[in-house]
Amino acid sequence: MIEKAGVVGGGFMGSGIAEAVARAGIPVVVYEPEEPPLERSRGRVEQSVARAVRGGKLSEDEARDLVDRIAWTTDLEALRGSDVVVEAVTEDPGVKGKVFQGLDALLGPDAVLASNTSSIPIAQLGSWTDTPDRVIGLHFFSPVPVMRLVEVVVGIDTSDATVDRAEEFARSIGKEPIRTKDRSGFIVNMLLVPYLMAAVRMLEDGFATREDIDMGMKLGAGHPMGPLALLDFVGLDVATAIGESIGTEIPDRVRELIDEGRLGRKAGAGFYDYPPKG
Repeated sequence: MIEKAGVVGGGFMGSGIAEAVARAGIPVVVYEPEEPPLERSRGRVEQSVARAVRGGKLSEDEARDLVDRIAWTTDLEALRGSDVVVEAVTEDPGVKGKVFQGLDALLGPDAVLASNTSSIPIAQLGSWTDTPDRVIGLHFFSPVPVMRLVEVVVGIDTSDATVDRAEEFARSIGKEPIRTKDRSGFIVNMLLVPYLMAAVRMLEDGFATREDIDMGMKLGAGHPMGPLALLDFVGLDVATAIGESIGTEIPDRVRELIDEGRLGRKAGAGFYDYPPKG
């Protein structure tokens, strides 16, 4: 039974993971070494919870209790006693490795050490610890409070007991776990990113407009979002990093947009423009 969880990294994904855990009634600690990212994380969660209240998915009391179950801290010691900690920091093996080294020294032997990485081998992260058998991947999807899937990435040293506990944790927060081997891209991105880049090449070749490409996949394939809009949502820099890790050719147009600072929704522009609300 998971009685306490931790999240390292208060960015978009880390905040979403913390919200999902708290929504399931489990206390969770979000750690960042500096205060400003924690304030941004708190704001993200409060805005998300407020939307859920407006949409009738949470009552005012439930929303207040949810936020109260999340502790934001700059003190790594606050993670002590966690049954599972999910790392959600930048996609840099050195940065993530040091996080796992610190968590390995801090947490008890039964704690699960999980990474939300989308491309870095779990075995590589486990090598930074003395207990690689308890290191596993838990790859969430954005936006975390809404998306039900979690890829459980099993490293070469990951024990069966760790896999079982990780899947138990995923189910306890309302997610559906699917198991995958430790290979770049895992299941979803291995299939998704080549499809997204194929849509860009179609646009580059003048085969169709961006609107018709996206509408074709929405109405013809039943996708909730077209591939170019989805690239903007994921972030062109993030999609490029994943694509490179799995050997997918990145079209010139994607690199040009990145050079122009058009990274997608988070930058206010990508394949489409996203004016500030109001």
